[in-house]
Amino acid sequence: MKAMKRRLTLHFSLQFIAIAFFMGIVLIILIILILNSITKEDLNRSFPTGALDIMAMEVYSEDGKAVISDEWNRLLKKKGMWFQVINEKGKVIGESNVPSNIPSIYTAGDLLQIEEKGKFKDFSIYYTVDTDTLTEPYFYMLGFKDESLYLLEKIFKIHNEDGIIQEKDLPSVEKKLKADSLTLHIVDHKGDVIQSFGGNFKKKSYEPLELIRRKESPGYYDTEISTVYDPETKNTWVLHKPSNMKSYTDSRVMKKVLTSLIIIGAAVLLITLAIAFWHGFRYGQPLLIFTSWLGRMEAGQYDEVLTEQEKKKIFKRNGRVKLRYRLYQEVFKAFYEMAEKLSSTEKERNKLERTREEWMTGISHDLRTPLSTVQGYGHLLESGKYDWSEDELKDMGKMIREKGDYMLHLVEDFSLAFKLKNNTLIFTKETVHLNEFLQNIVLKFVNDRTILNVSFSFIEEVSNVRIKASLQWFERILDNLIYNAINHNPPGTKIVVSIKESDNPGFALIEVKDDGVGMDEETKGNLFERYYRGTNTEERTEGAGLGMSIAKAIVRLHDGEISVVSAPNKGTAVTLKFPIERG
Repeated sequence: MKAMKRRLTLHFSLQFIAIAFFMGIVLIILIILILNSITKEDLNRSFPTGALDIMAMEVYSEDGKAVISDEWNRLLKKKGMWFQVINEKGKVIGESNVPSNIPSIYTAGDLLQIEEKGKFKDFSIYYTVDTDTLTEPYFYMLGFKDESLYLLEKIFKIHNEDGIIQEKDLPSVEKKLKADSLTLHIVDHKGDVIQSFGGNFKKKSYEPLELIRRKESPGYYDTEISTVYDPETKNTWVLHKPSNMKSYTDSRVMKKVLTSLIIIGAAVLLITLAIAFWHGFRYGQPLLIFTSWLGRMEAGQYDEVLTEQEKKKIFKRNGRVKLRYRLYQEVFKAFYEMAEKLSSTEKERNKLERTREEWMTGISHDLRTPLSTVQGYGHLLESGKYDWSEDELKDMGKMIREKGDYMLHLVEDFSLAFKLKNNTLIFTKETVHLNEFLQNIVLKFVNDRTILNVSFSFIEEVSNVRIKASLQWFERILDNLIYNAINHNPPGTKIVVSIKESDNPGFALIEVKDDGVGMDEETKGNLFERYYRGTNTEERTEGAGLGMSIAKAIVRLHDGEISVVSAPNKGTAVTLKFPIERG
């Protein structure tokens, strides 16, 4: 199977790598197209501040000159803007779409004036300074004529009186604004609109950062704004004009992007479908064979692994597996082996079924015998035909009680076996001093007057041993083992209970040993089976055959082990191994 694992791993890994490589290329193309589209859209939304940052990153120096791409030259011309790159000495080393009245050299005062006012001559200026380069810093400047700002400054200069527009100037202002569909808001220092003129853009107040956001990213709003601040009244005059940012989005480029995405998506879909059909045909045929194979196994036809038609489809005339099925040749071998194991399991199941039936027969017999006795005595007492003496009644009562006790013990064994099987037994551990505990167990049997012709002894090879155990169920284990040694051996048997030190540090051994008749290999091999009653049919064995099974289950609940050494006419030794409590 290792060869098959390597072959399957190599086969599917190469396929996966090839598909992943192809899909990776497709995804890279998609990501590039989408990022390009998003970048352009974001650039349009945040123009001119976003454009300035991108240009500062993309413009590079070559032989002391700043190189500006044709794409930026085209875009700046389209938007009516100009751009300059100024070195540390104030000299322009690169420019695009610059008007004739813009200088090629700037003084420190010129640049400070631009930095302070954001204006140069009749142009509004956006700028950024690159100080992260390893050579010298550069000053990037983007200029444009802001007609709205020019109009706003003119209105502010003419009509501003105590920070607002007086009622007498309203018709003149409204006329100027409505001509270009403009809206003017005068906003106090709290952000509340105290006066509104012109167009239909209605607003009651502005959030603290809203005006800055509108200026930095005008593409996110329906209007573009220009502002003038009145330091005396702390009022801000805000002029809105309808945004034309939608025109900045190149619909042809977006159309090309969308077309490319559709073509790529269709190609990926077709290739995926082709691969899926190829995989379905190549790997579906063997699966159909395996399915029919499993169907025959489900019906119990373990001898007919492959039909003649399937054999012709899979194998060549020389017996070798055909190339298309060679990937699964170990699977065919495994199916043959599985068929043999299932056949063996079926036989074992039939054997267990027979054992279960024998056990049920034994249980019926074990219950019927004491019930017959109880029923017989009941009929005698019920008939009233006899006069019973006091001793006879006592004997009858004793017999009924003993049979009742026996049946109760039998039912308790059934209940305990069921709880152990379903893990529902209530089980609480405590510290047990093992030497004292075992000594008391042995004394209990020594003092039992009903046990005759059996000798008991207790041997301590180690002292002061403590384990974690449930007293009730731990005592049940030892009772089962000692009663087995008593009931399955002739009179005169010697039973020795001993505690020993294990070869494994941290464990203690308990041994229950007798010199009785012993067991054959079959009996010993099936001793812990739940329904096994032994092969000695001559001896009278009462009980459901659950004692040793229960003992083994309880031992496992104590994290212990149980083992048996026995041979015919050489006695039996049952050894229990438990972990010692530390500390």
